[in-house]
Amino acid sequence: MTSAMSLEKAYAYCMKLAHSHYENFPVASVLLPKHLRQPISAIYAFARTADDFADEGNEPENVRLSFLNQYSLQLRQIQQNDYDGNDPIFIALSDVIHNYHLPIDLFEDLLSAFRQDVVKNRYNTFDEVVDYCQRSANPVGRLLLHLMGQPTTEQIEQSDAICTALQLINFYQDIRQDISEQNRVYIPLDKLHEKQLTIDDITCENSIALAPILRSLYAQTSAIMCMGLELGNSLPGRLGWEIRAMTLGGIETLRQLQRQSDRDVLNRPRLSRWKKLKVLTLSLSKNTLNKSLLMNTGITDSDSD
Repeated sequence: MTSAMSLEKAYAYCMKLAHSHYENFPVASVLLPKHLRQPISAIYAFARTADDFADEGNEPENVRLSFLNQYSLQLRQIQQNDYDGNDPIFIALSDVIHNYHLPIDLFEDLLSAFRQDVVKNRYNTFDEVVDYCQRSANPVGRLLLHLMGQPTTEQIEQSDAICTALQLINFYQDIRQDISEQNRVYIPLDKLHEKQLTIDDITCENSIALAPILRSLYAQTSAIMCMGLELGNSLPGRLGWEIRAMTLGGIETLRQLQRQSDRDVLNRPRLSRWKKLKVLTLSLSKNTLNKSLLMNTGITDSDSD
């Protein structure tokens, strides 16, 4: 059995990793209830390290897949209450999974997506991209809900919609980066072919030709986000605040993408400090999420810092 001291050190390791790699995942956020920060850091450490290794281009595919399979093996050991390793991530994760009764399948879904990252870098249809999001993003939202207790079917569906939309928005703002760094393209190939375009045409010089494709994808993503808006309004306390802030941040990023000129659709939008503050302020109140934020003017028209 893990000693109290080694468990403490394991959580400290996960928290340090979370703080050093903070992204859109609500790991170290001051909005979170204090008692959830350690459990969330363990989930994040699992996902972050597995994702990073899947993206290690210097290692052969079989090496990266073997690493991910080892993660899967350790998950099964945790499920069988038989984990006796010394990896701080899995020491902490074992504690979280057993204390909060987290479904192992959600972690396996994440590993499935990371394995796909190793072997697949093109998507033929929007449905294929959404299927990837269902395994790469949606499990994170479901795990957060399980940390709060037993989620309802409606909450799970709303969480899935928000997580899928946030993942898609992330793809749209990082199109050039994904191509240059990972040779990955999340624009569906059938959308390109409809406009007589290829992957080689995804350049700033072809922004005007690409704009109609991206704007149709933005509209689809907006519709998905709308299906999840009530989640942040329904969750209590600081977690509800966190979810509202994440949702509003995604909405505003999508609005900025939609507002870019056809010549700038491959540029990465940045939220100003003023807009980030506006997001936090608006997310303080329940019932602040509504379709008008997606369908009309977004959070604020001010671009000042």
